[in-house]
Amino acid sequence: MCTRLFGVGMGTVLVVAAGAFALGTSPAAAAGCTAGTESDFNGDGVRDVAIADPQAAVEGRSGAGLVRVVMGADKGTFEISQALSQMSANPEAGDQFGYSIAVYDADSDGCTDLVVGAPYEDVTTTDGEQQDAGSVYVIHGTPAGIGADSVVDSYTQAGLDGSTTTEANDLFGFALAATKATDGKPTLAIGVPGEAIGSLKDAGCMHYVQGTKRATVNQDDPGIPGTAEANDRFGYSLAARYRYLVVGAPGEAIGSESFAGNVTVFSHTLTDGRPTSLGAIDENQPELTSGTAEKDDRFGTSLAVVSYRPRGASSETDALVAVGTPNEDVGNVADAGAVTVLHIKPTGAVKEVNLIDRMSPDVAGDPVVGDFFGQRVVISNTEPGEVGTAANMRLAVSVPNQEVGPAENAGVVQVFPGLGAPGNGDVLLARGAGLPDAAEARDFAGLGLWGTGTRLYVGVPYSKTAGAQKGVVYSLPWSAADGGTGRVTTIKPGTDGIPDEGKAFGSAIR
Repeated sequence: MCTRLFGVGMGTVLVVAAGAFALGTSPAAAAGCTAGTESDFNGDGVRDVAIADPQAAVEGRSGAGLVRVVMGADKGTFEISQALSQMSANPEAGDQFGYSIAVYDADSDGCTDLVVGAPYEDVTTTDGEQQDAGSVYVIHGTPAGIGADSVVDSYTQAGLDGSTTTEANDLFGFALAATKATDGKPTLAIGVPGEAIGSLKDAGCMHYVQGTKRATVNQDDPGIPGTAEANDRFGYSLAARYRYLVVGAPGEAIGSESFAGNVTVFSHTLTDGRPTSLGAIDENQPELTSGTAEKDDRFGTSLAVVSYRPRGASSETDALVAVGTPNEDVGNVADAGAVTVLHIKPTGAVKEVNLIDRMSPDVAGDPVVGDFFGQRVVISNTEPGEVGTAANMRLAVSVPNQEVGPAENAGVVQVFPGLGAPGNGDVLLARGAGLPDAAEARDFAGLGLWGTGTRLYVGVPYSKTAGAQKGVVYSLPWSAADGGTGRVTTIKPGTDGIPDEGKAFGSAIR
C-alpha cells in the first residue's frame, strides 16, 4: 500500500468516518434533484459544465485556483474555490485548486457532485508543513446550485486513508476519475503520482473509493502487474466508466527504456477490497500493441475510456480506451506523438484497435518535432446503447504545439472515427478553422479537452485573442466537430454572467 505510516494531516475536515459510510453520504435524496443527466449540479435534468482555472488568483493569491460552474438553461454561474467557508483550507498562492476535476453523484441524491483536486496544496501535519502534498474536495450539488450552500468534504491523503501518511510532493489529487460502478455504487479514483513507495521516489499510487469501501493501490500490491520503481508515477492519469478503470504510469521503465510508460486496466469488481486488475499494457507487447516501447515515450500520459457495444452484443459490455503517447517519436521525428485505441472485452482481454500518428494512412497532417499529438484525448459514444460504429464512436486528440499558419504552438484538435480506419474522415479543428477567433502563438489549444455523447469541449486556456486572454472554451456538437453543421458556443470570462477574471480558464472541463 502507499507508504504504510500513520499520521493524519492537520486541518482536514472529515465529514464521515473513514470506511464507515460512502464518501459524502446523504441521509436522503435532495428535494428537487432528478438524476436526469451527467454534470447536473442542481438536478434539473439540464446539463451544466464545470470549467477549471487552476492559475486564477483568489483573494489576491496568484495561482490559488478556482472552478466556475456554468449552469444549463441560463441559471447562472457559480464560483468554487477554497474561499468558500466550508473548505478546510484557505486559498494560497500556487495551490492550483482545479488542476484536476471530476463529476459524479457521490451521495446518490440525484444532484451531481464536483470533485476538485489541488495537488500543489501545502498541508501542515505533526511533522511540519508538507509542500505540494495535495488535497481533494467533494462539493455537493443542491437544487439551488453548487457552492455557498453546498456540503464540502475535504480530504488530505491521510485524511482519506488513515493508514497512509501525508508527505511533501505526493501530489494527492493530481488526477481524478469518477463514475458509477455496475452495481450502482458511486466510485472515485484519486491519483498520487508523487507518492514514494518505501525509498522509491515518485513511484506513485492510487486511492479508490467505491460506496463504503476505501483502498489504496500501488504496483507492489498483490495481484497488481509490475513492480513499484522510482519515477513510475503510477496514478499520473486516470479514466473510468462503469465497468472499467484505467491507470496511467507514463514514467514506467520497460526493460532498459526509462519513461516508456504503461497503463493498467482494472474492473470495479473488488478483490480483497481493491479493484481487480485485468492486466497491464505497454508497447513491448506485440500481442496487444503494434508500437515499440522507447525511452521517453510516456505511453499513458493521457487516457479516456467509453462504454462500447460490439456487434452481436445486447448491451455495452465492452469498452474502448484511448491512450495518449505525446512524446512518441514518429519515424525520425522526435516527440511528434501517437494515440493507441484499445478494446477491452468482458473477459478482461485487451486488443489494439488502432495506433494513430501523423504517418498513419490518409491521416491529415505530418509529424512535426515537438507537436505532442495525444497530450489530451477524448473518446465518446454519440449513440449510447447502440452498436458501436465508425460513425458513432468519436475520438478527439489534442496537438497543443502544432503551428497554425504563422502562429507557433497555437494548437489544434484532430477528430477521428473511434473505430475503423483513422484517416477515414478525420477533421482538424483550429481557431480560425472550425473554431471561432484567430489562432495566436502559444495558445496551446486543446490543453483542455472533454467530450460527452453530444458535444466536444475544447479549452484554450492560454488564449491571446483580444477579449479572451483569460482563456476560452468552445462547445460544439459532434456533427460540427466532424466537419458538418452545428453551432459553436463560446464560453469565456466576461460574457453570459461569467466574471471577467481569471488566467487559464478552460484548463480542465467536465
